[in-house]
Amino acid sequence: MDVGSITIRLSDEGTYNMVVGCSDMGTGCDTILAQMAADVLECEFDDISVYGVDTDTSPYDSGSYASSTTYITGMATVKACGELKEKIRKMGAEMLEIPGEEAEFDGKTVHKLGEPEKKVTLMEIATKRMLGCDVALEATASHHSPVSPPPFMCGMAEVEVDPETGKVDLIDYVAVVDCGTVINPNLSRRQTEGGLVQGIGMALYEDINYTATGYLKENSFMQYKIPCRQEIPDIRVEFEESYEPTGPFGAKSIGEVVINTPLPAIAQAIYNATGLRFYEPPFTPEKILRGLKELKGETL
Repeated sequence: MDVGSITIRLSDEGTYNMVVGCSDMGTGCDTILAQMAADVLECEFDDISVYGVDTDTSPYDSGSYASSTTYITGMATVKACGELKEKIRKMGAEMLEIPGEEAEFDGKTVHKLGEPEKKVTLMEIATKRMLGCDVALEATASHHSPVSPPPFMCGMAEVEVDPETGKVDLIDYVAVVDCGTVINPNLSRRQTEGGLVQGIGMALYEDINYTATGYLKENSFMQYKIPCRQEIPDIRVEFEESYEPTGPFGAKSIGEVVINTPLPAIAQAIYNATGLRFYEPPFTPEKILRGLKELKGETL
């Protein structure tokens, strides 16, 4: 059901303006989509100006959710840029007065095949579009996919459990992710680290309790505990790339999968340390100490 769309046009200065329909919620999708556009159009990344979503003016996009932006809107970007590139090539061929099949666009100029000196620059083409031109050098494309190839991830946790208090210290966490082709390693790594910290918080700290009348007890950050920087170890993240043929440049999603592994990994590490199985997070010191006492036939 997901649909992604973008519009891209050649500007008066010979660069590109791209209007997206997805919202960048901190995942860096504006950067990633600009990278894809620059790759297809064979230009510099700085030549792509991205204009964020405005539902009055942006092309339709069903939203930034379900890890669909890179995978769905990325393919819309590849389609639109390919269409615009073809329009630029054809206009360049007209300006050179040669058949369209004899023209080639290399990102900076349109030139005749075999005669690179016979060319027009992208700036000249941008100027021509304002003078007696009947071709709009812009393209809009949408994309949806009938399949949703899953990413894969492995998470490994090392913990220390204090048998006197039940306190769990996370010593080390290692994650390996297969999200297809990694479009932007820095953004992907940061997104993975952020999801892992969320998962660690769910596993060890974030507790929710209600009164008999339905009032939330943890109604502020004084009561609702989230992990701070001192409680998070150095998280190590690596990528094992694959190639997804239905995704842009072989990419898949990454968003939700990164929050899935901390809970089972930490629960298994606690089991290896104590012999106790826990199925309801958070795994608080009180729960662990009570379990340890029960194993010994003692009571708190």
